[in-house]
Amino acid sequence: MELTGNKPQLTAQQKKREKRKKSILASRQLYVFILPAFLAFFIFSYIPMYGVMIAFKDYIPTLGVWGSPWVGFKHFQRFFDSYYFWDLLKNTIGISVYSLVVGFPLPIILALALNEIKDGPLKKFSQTVTYAPNFISTVVMVGMILAFLNPSTGIINHVVQFFGMEPIAFMEDPRWFKTVYVLSGVWQGTGWGSVIYLAALAGVDTQLHEAAVVDGA
Repeated sequence: MELTGNKPQLTAQQKKREKRKKSILASRQLYVFILPAFLAFFIFSYIPMYGVMIAFKDYIPTLGVWGSPWVGFKHFQRFFDSYYFWDLLKNTIGISVYSLVVGFPLPIILALALNEIKDGPLKKFSQTVTYAPNFISTVVMVGMILAFLNPSTGIINHVVQFFGMEPIAFMEDPRWFKTVYVLSGVWQGTGWGSVIYLAALAGVDTQLHEAAVVDGA
């Protein structure tokens, strides 16, 4: 700050700082609105990240995260050198690709199908039925899967026997694990995932649909 006569003269940096302060004060209500979201993100996403250090320590519950001895990459090296490493890596990649191939297009197809249903009880019923599995807890979901796939009393095996085939022990045969895991996840999440695509389709101008029909699409 320089003195010109009796009046203080602000430097460029001080002017910029004053301008920024006035801008923050003018938008203080917006900052108050965003504060809860910022705090929630910081508390539940950033603070728990200190727990990542457990991977680099011989964690002892009585000593806590900070008090446990530091061992560096010891656990990572043990995992990479383990007998099952390549099997675990192959299974993880296989399940991820399987989930992507099956789970990605189904919400889009469901959204397109629901979008074609005219407004009425049928559309509301269809949306409720497809969205409902998303609100089922994991514990209940696993119980339902065990009940449905039971070799003697499960509804799936009743259908299999109806077509003259032998009942299948889905939960005992390792070959069925990926399919059961992926399809159960798809069943639970497809309806909810289609909400995003339905919202996008709802924003399409009806004139575009009419023009497409005129053009023979």
